[in-house]
Amino acid sequence: MNFENLKETTVNSKELFRGVVANLFIDEVELPDGSHSTREYLKHNGAVAVIPVDDDGNVYLVNQYRYPFSRVMTEIPAGKLDTPDEDPFEAAKRELREETGFTSKKITFLGEFIGSAAIIGETIYVYLAQDLVAGKQDLDRDEFLNVIKMPLDKLVKKIMDGEIADGKTLYAALKVDKMFNEKQI
Repeated sequence: MNFENLKETTVNSKELFRGVVANLFIDEVELPDGSHSTREYLKHNGAVAVIPVDDDGNVYLVNQYRYPFSRVMTEIPAGKLDTPDEDPFEAAKRELREETGFTSKKITFLGEFIGSAAIIGETIYVYLAQDLVAGKQDLDRDEFLNVIKMPLDKLVKKIMDGEIADGKTLYAALKVDKMFNEKQI
């Protein structure tokens, strides 16, 4: 059956849990064919991620322990929006400074990354930071990470070899690599 309209309509929505970072819902929905089903999902304020690249083509990444995966992961700097209406551009500047100490004279919006469209209502706004100015880190009280520097081509190789699995990092690094190679930036 070919559905021209694939929209699902909310019939009932129930919040099961309200957290600091996300809220859990279960909704009853009407499907395009008129039948009903349920959708369980997390609603999140959203987040930002920044790929800082210096004049020599080095990317500044963070190594951070990620509790759900019980391991240290290599990622681009990122953080949640403090409120649903926070300006992502301002949040990106904040997260870059807090996590790496850098500020940037040139920040370019790369696009939106949606990591798990089926169950998590989180949009990550991704930015490229260039013309970096070194400064002092200002980590949150409960934030522990190490900043590492890596040439962009080495980062892409690690991604292609399966050594780096973080979705927002893959998205940003591969996009920036292609844009640099095609002289779009």
